[in-house]
Amino acid sequence: MAGTYQESWKEPFLSPPRFEVTRSAKRLAELAKSATNLSVSGVVTEERIASMQSRGAGLTMLYGFQRVDQEILRELQALAEERQVVPQMQALFAGRSVNFIEGFDSERRAALHPATRDVFEQAITSDLSARRVVEEELQKLRTFFGEIGNSYDTMLFIGIGGSELGPHAIADALTCYNLPSRKVHYIGNIDPDEMTAALRGTDLRKTLVAIVSKSGSTLETATNEARARQAFQTAGLDPKQHFIAVTSPKTPMDDLSRYRAVFHLFDFVGGRFSSTSVVGGVLICFLAGATTFFEFLDGANQMDRLALRLDIRDNLPLLLALLSVWNRNFLGFPTVAVIPYSQALRRFPAHLQQCEMESNGKSVDRYGRRIPYPTAPVLWGEPGTNAQHSFFQLLHQGTDVVPVEFIGFKDSQYGEDCMYNGTSSQDKLLSNLFAQALALALGHDNENPNKYFSGNRPSTLILGQKLDAKTLGALLALYENKIAFEGFLWGINSFDQEGVQLGKGLAEQLIAVCRARREGREDLSASAVGRRLLDIVEDIGSAHGIVPKSR
Repeated sequence: MAGTYQESWKEPFLSPPRFEVTRSAKRLAELAKSATNLSVSGVVTEERIASMQSRGAGLTMLYGFQRVDQEILRELQALAEERQVVPQMQALFAGRSVNFIEGFDSERRAALHPATRDVFEQAITSDLSARRVVEEELQKLRTFFGEIGNSYDTMLFIGIGGSELGPHAIADALTCYNLPSRKVHYIGNIDPDEMTAALRGTDLRKTLVAIVSKSGSTLETATNEARARQAFQTAGLDPKQHFIAVTSPKTPMDDLSRYRAVFHLFDFVGGRFSSTSVVGGVLICFLAGATTFFEFLDGANQMDRLALRLDIRDNLPLLLALLSVWNRNFLGFPTVAVIPYSQALRRFPAHLQQCEMESNGKSVDRYGRRIPYPTAPVLWGEPGTNAQHSFFQLLHQGTDVVPVEFIGFKDSQYGEDCMYNGTSSQDKLLSNLFAQALALALGHDNENPNKYFSGNRPSTLILGQKLDAKTLGALLALYENKIAFEGFLWGINSFDQEGVQLGKGLAEQLIAVCRARREGREDLSASAVGRRLLDIVEDIGSAHGIVPKSR
């Protein structure tokens, strides 16, 4: 790692100038007024596409379809330097406290998820204690899944939010590498129908249940675990022989009297960044084996190494973050679509949705001050080419410009295809990807306004050879590090999620009212409006002649 960064910091953050007052931000605001127009003839050329690409960790990023030129790229580099984002990333990798709001009550802890995959030669995270406990848990994974052999063919994976979205997306992407007859049912929602659907037709004798909760007390997860335990007990089976836990040390779930095995998720790993920890490990090791999981970790670790480089052309996550900030803050685009041209990545946009919007959907900076500029864009997406027949109408001709991040691979996962009209399905898939990027950029002139395409709509292409475990790890870490860099650029705390707490607290009050009513008493802890809403729900059944009112 020599020469990739300088140890110039003394504290986790150096108090760089605020984003909006940096010289480079002011200059970028001026340059945005005459930003590159991609639809002008002669702008998008072979030379431009060839020169505007960066490579690393098995991925190639093409950004010639972004509305940037060399001067804008130099100013984006200057913005990264003024905001000191690489030293801040170095602080993150060192295990320094990055989860805080200065002067106010906040979590104040590390966000050391890179340590969960820093188990290869030439370690880049310097917190030895973190690496040690990670290695211990990985060894426990190897041992446990080696011991159970083929005792189970089905897993119920019970978690929610970061404990389900990321692992689900990763497991879906690696389905082609699954061991014979292995399958999984995901239960995240507290909706009872999801658990009912999973249990129907499942042979519980051959089922392993993974309960994932960092706190060990997540309401939805605890409720679903209780339902699953009831099902095993009704079937005459001992839940302890079938249930494993993933939780923090010393939580209510850290209890070997109730679980066959307990794997530890540590305080320095946030839920939405836990796919490379034992959270993703129990799932991938069960479905595809430990070797596949370690290949996944290796790919993530390789991308992490790039995140410490100073030159944005060599630092794919930083470059992707800067292009995002350019589109969001200087060109004024409020959303971004992530479109993977790979059906295996069908859940990947949903995972990134949480990572981006829960991390960077903030309106105060690290000092509790109200931010006068936009932060996280609304992120959304679906796989192509299906999406082309869905919402691409808006992407091409809608009143809002939506930057797109396309993801594609030269080879298919299974390597099975057919020739139709002289080309393979994979040929057609990639041709569609490239055609969409070209169409968004170039547009199309036509006297008929209904057939007119304005063009000048930016996109980035992220390409790889094949979506294998190693490439998937690199892709995940690309976005995880991109999101952290965005937070460093904006000066916000990307590692808490206070925005989810208010609704959870109000829900607890309403649940207490429901409990009291079932017990034949009244509970006034919830607001009068909340209690009235519950009254209306109770009235619905009787109003439609379905069930009698309980009150």
